[in-house]
Amino acid sequence: MMYHYILLNNIFGMCIWFFQRDTRDAYLDLITRLAAVADKYLRECLQVVVNNFTPPGPLVPYMEQPRWIARKKEIYFQLHECLKTISDTVPLAPRMLKDIIDRSMPKLFDNKAKMVSFVECMMGLDTDRMGDLIGALLLAKVVDLLTELDVNITLEDINQEEHNKGIFDMELEDLDEDEDGFGQEGTKVLLGGNACAEKLDGLMVVVCEHLKSCAEHGYLTKEFDTLKTIFRASLLRVHKSKFAQFIMFYACSLDPEICGLEFAIFLTDTFTKKEEDPISRMSAVSYVGSYLSRARFISADTVVGILKRLVEWCVEYCDLQNKRGTIAKPNHQIFYATCQAVMYVLCFRLRSIMDYPNLKSELFHMPFGFLLTHPLEPLKVCLPSIVNEFLRQAKPAGLFTAFVDPAFEDAIESDLSRTFGGVNRLDVFFPFDPYLLKESDRYIRPNFEYWSMVKTTYSNDNGDDDDDELGDIDAPGTNVGSLDDDVEIDMNSDDGLEYSMNKMSITPHRPFYHPMATNGDSGLSMPARIRPSVSPPS
Repeated sequence: MMYHYILLNNIFGMCIWFFQRDTRDAYLDLITRLAAVADKYLRECLQVVVNNFTPPGPLVPYMEQPRWIARKKEIYFQLHECLKTISDTVPLAPRMLKDIIDRSMPKLFDNKAKMVSFVECMMGLDTDRMGDLIGALLLAKVVDLLTELDVNITLEDINQEEHNKGIFDMELEDLDEDEDGFGQEGTKVLLGGNACAEKLDGLMVVVCEHLKSCAEHGYLTKEFDTLKTIFRASLLRVHKSKFAQFIMFYACSLDPEICGLEFAIFLTDTFTKKEEDPISRMSAVSYVGSYLSRARFISADTVVGILKRLVEWCVEYCDLQNKRGTIAKPNHQIFYATCQAVMYVLCFRLRSIMDYPNLKSELFHMPFGFLLTHPLEPLKVCLPSIVNEFLRQAKPAGLFTAFVDPAFEDAIESDLSRTFGGVNRLDVFFPFDPYLLKESDRYIRPNFEYWSMVKTTYSNDNGDDDDDELGDIDAPGTNVGSLDDDVEIDMNSDDGLEYSMNKMSITPHRPFYHPMATNGDSGLSMPARIRPSVSPPS
């Protein structure tokens, strides 16, 4: 009996990575047979298979060699087939496998190789019948791991490592110096040397490859539905997350017409539902504003459709406040977050919308004049960097006109935005700020809109800034719902202010706690790539 116990212990402690193909087949066949023994060895058999998701330490340095890459795929396939056979034989197996995977998930301080190997093998189970049985759990565990790594990438850690390189104080992409025209070389050094960032980077590659495989095999829509539910439960309210949410961005880019549109509607629905908690609603509207601004694959008609819903909500909110007579600014953070999201989107998309007469007409029938000059004063409470750029584009387009106080021209935030919506508020949360992870960047970059790519209403097609030259834009003289004349909102006009579009960005370049600049002669310098937004803890 003792020898029998020792033999089983030896069997369940084996590592198949050192075996040849035939030996692995024979060993895994034995494991499937032992798993079928009633009430005996099922847990041990499942555990040994899961233990082999990662190669042993001595083999890790060789995993990137071509010979071992092929062998790794072969081993993963054999492990998957073994688990499928066990699940088909023992109905209880999938439920027990969930528990074993949950207990075996990599931890925050495990090395990158272990994390990547485990998740890569685990995600291979999210197919066919196994995916139907445990796919949602697998995705949820991966998203939890991504999020845990993400929130542990701190500004302080990165600044200490690369403070001279301005890791999160991003500079404009230098189109003359960077070979690919998009600042790729600058991106490669951004998070180098940060352990959590490197682990997250590797895992993002695995998840993006999984999503690409789903798209190629025709079941991305089903996977996206699961992913959307997980996002709502695990990511939406995590306001320290900087990169994990880009799995949604990439999934949408693989199927813009279904997943891309569905995500925009999902975020908007979440925002407009009164039964949702305020944090989720503010986060959702921040997401939809950032998403519509940055996703190059989202059509202009989708952008206008979502903007219409946001503006209609804001107008209804203003009407309600008029009836109630409650104008005190501290009570309206969701309203200000929504106004800011609308202006943020238009900073990126106004020029492109103007190219479509029907969409331009629809946009010009939105009551921006009523909304932006309401006693709630959104132009004074939202971040000046966004307000100024919006006004600068809206004026030549004929969408909306207002004077700007020179003191606000170079301001990162005003007293009102600081108190009611600025520093440490959710309406400075831009979840799809430029992506800073170097290895997985290749999945995001082709579909991401950098500020340097944006055509504005005050620049012609050659990139020259000229508020009076609109190229092919034929803006109407007045906008339905806007003011017939220039509106003074306690600000003064400064049309002669010079802006360098190669040094502009919507998201503030300097930290949010930076004092308001007082030099009215200098333009607002904001980079095309920016640091992740600063937001309150979840």
